[in-house]
Amino acid sequence: MGKPLMYEILEKPATSCIIAICSAIWYYIQKKNIGYSQVGLSYETALEGHHWRLITSAFAHISVIHLVFNMSALWSLGVVEQLGDIGLGFQFYLHYTLVLIVLSGVLVLWAYHILINKLKLEHFRRVTAVGYSCVVFGWMTILSVKQPSSKLNLFGLLSLPISFAPFESLIFTSIIVPQASFLGHLSGIIVGYAIGWGLIHGMNNYWALTLLGWIALVFVGSLKRSGAYDFDFLEIESVSETSLPTVRFLAPGNGRTLQMSSVPAGGVELV
Repeated sequence: MGKPLMYEILEKPATSCIIAICSAIWYYIQKKNIGYSQVGLSYETALEGHHWRLITSAFAHISVIHLVFNMSALWSLGVVEQLGDIGLGFQFYLHYTLVLIVLSGVLVLWAYHILINKLKLEHFRRVTAVGYSCVVFGWMTILSVKQPSSKLNLFGLLSLPISFAPFESLIFTSIIVPQASFLGHLSGIIVGYAIGWGLIHGMNNYWALTLLGWIALVFVGSLKRSGAYDFDFLEIESVSETSLPTVRFLAPGNGRTLQMSSVPAGGVELV
């Protein structure tokens, strides 16, 4: 018999918390009838200053099947938290989850930029990506480098050798799920290899907290500047011709809820 669920949750605290957060966000999105265009990441919205979507797009899912598939894979990959003896472990998992969320999102936008401006594929200007798959594919890749003998279990039914899982899953999802974001999944794999091979390294508590602070600052600042949410206590001003922002806090007040936006013509990609 396997371990009791509660025991596994205690062994994978960060993974369990992320799954709980993604599930709660999915429930909130369904309850409030929020469309993927309101929280997803696209090249067009990034140009409009909606940089907060780098975060919301990662944790949002548009269907229960999308959520279950990503969280099932993430649960299996949570073994990373238990591998401190080979240089992984709980802190490594937290540190590089932040890196994967940010860099995979930036890489997707860079790929869209190339497709739009070099290959003139205007369709990608409005393609909207949502989902945690970039991070899932990143951890899949890191584990394939650090512990190639391990297995990836999906739904308790399918077991894949982790050394081949990133590209097997990339091909499988592209065939089975037409809306699956090939670029999003590939970006997670690229960042995962960069971390696994040590090209991106040196993250510790100091740099992780610094990165988290910048993420929070950009998140709140871009929400304010894009008009998606009005923080009455916060005012952002330009201080020079280069439009570098300054931030100051005002008297407390009530914020405005997330504004409705139209469904983008480019469609949605699941990541």
